[in-house]
Amino acid sequence: MSFIQGLIDFILHIDEHLVEIIQQFGGWAYGIIFSIVFVETGVVIMPFLPGDSLLFASGTLAALGAFNLFALIVLFISAAILGDTLNYHIGKKVGLAISPNSFLGRFINEERMQAAQRFFNKHGGKTIVFARFMPFIRTFIPFVAGASRMNYRYFLIYNVIGAVLWVLICTLAGYFFGNIPIIKENFSIVILLIIFISVLPAIFGALKSRKRK
Repeated sequence: MSFIQGLIDFILHIDEHLVEIIQQFGGWAYGIIFSIVFVETGVVIMPFLPGDSLLFASGTLAALGAFNLFALIVLFISAAILGDTLNYHIGKKVGLAISPNSFLGRFINEERMQAAQRFFNKHGGKTIVFARFMPFIRTFIPFVAGASRMNYRYFLIYNVIGAVLWVLICTLAGYFFGNIPIIKENFSIVILLIIFISVLPAIFGALKSRKRK
């Protein structure tokens, strides 16, 4: 494997190399994982970086004493909020200027921006919160929110709520359950179950509303 391939593999699977990072960089490891979460949430072309798994793995190492749990939570929440904020403003500034023939241009045009704006005005808060738990979508949603001119104060409220829930659930899951093999190996399924359970009240409410009609 060449140096470049090895570097790319290291970055894409940085959650699997946390012990090495801690051993080599000591306290600077906090800055490295902050940067990864910030870029993964803040740069729309970088959705492939680890998110959920990085939080989970960091929480697991915190349980072993390698990280300070409180510092991790503050760090990750700050990175997630700042990342989505950056992504929102990038989307607001360049969203409508993207070439229609580009990959993003297929999804972003004036008509779709208007449709997205209507959607966010009605469902935006829930969308931003739930998107936190969905790889790739987590990176794309704040960009679209900005490009569609979603009200920033409204966006910021749910940005904070989503960041806090995402970080607490993923990091604490790693802290309390990271050393249980079945949880560690099926973490993505656990996250999906959490999302499903959290939306059950809304589903029941919609079904009751339809039944009354």
